[in-house]
Amino acid sequence: MSLNIDLHSHSRQSDGVLSPADVAARAHANGVDWWALSDHDETSGLNEAAQAAHDLGLGFIPGVEISVTFCGKTVHIVGLHIDPADAALAAGLAEIRRGRFDRAGVVAERLAQCGIDGAYEGAMSHVDNPDLISRVHFARDLLERGHVKSLQQAFDRYLGEGKRAFVPVQWASLEQAVGWIHGAGGKAVIAHPGRYKYTPQQRDALFQVFKDLNGEGIEVVTGSHTPAQYEQYARLALQYGFQASRGSDFHAPGVGRVDLGRMPDLPDGLVPVWRDWI
Repeated sequence: MSLNIDLHSHSRQSDGVLSPADVAARAHANGVDWWALSDHDETSGLNEAAQAAHDLGLGFIPGVEISVTFCGKTVHIVGLHIDPADAALAAGLAEIRRGRFDRAGVVAERLAQCGIDGAYEGAMSHVDNPDLISRVHFARDLLERGHVKSLQQAFDRYLGEGKRAFVPVQWASLEQAVGWIHGAGGKAVIAHPGRYKYTPQQRDALFQVFKDLNGEGIEVVTGSHTPAQYEQYARLALQYGFQASRGSDFHAPGVGRVDLGRMPDLPDGLVPVWRDWI
């Protein structure tokens, strides 16, 4: 029987709803053998996650998901098997978090212009870490107060790219993110590549630049991909010589396409990103 490995999940330290220990407990209950916590631009939950995983007998790989700007759009790069104490990584993530905090005030102002007051305070009520306030926290507030009927509608109506309360941010460069991850002893993986609204030429540019930077892998099986995309990105992994990762991108129970640890196995013929660790 193959191991159940989930290398992409989030806790309340970024935009998830469970504590790191509770995410570990859910992974264990769902039959996960090896698990990574990969909060957005934040590593503060990793110690709690590692201890909880140890107590449960669950294999643990420390991770982080870094926000990057490439071709004018946001891309997420997951760093796996990192040393969270690495100074350059910590400094880079701190700078990104400052950008998130500054953006939140502007988002709240734009929502007020749409007739929705108190959005900043409402979003903050869903945040454990004020530096990691995100659009998801605003979406949860809008849903809770009845301004929208679903989280997706919050993005479609207000928070998504091009909508009235969307505020772009210049994140880290791809070169910076990969450099921080490698400097911290980890592997760099492009998260959920099927989500990015790139032209085929832009997507190929992303993959080629990432390869030139010695990026190691891409997520093939992820909660954001359809079964057809599993096969599409398996082919692209082979084409570019990337290792393949598997992760649910879990944020909350009942949210997203699949639960923690409930994805299919990687397609045959791929080199798993965890090959050197497990």
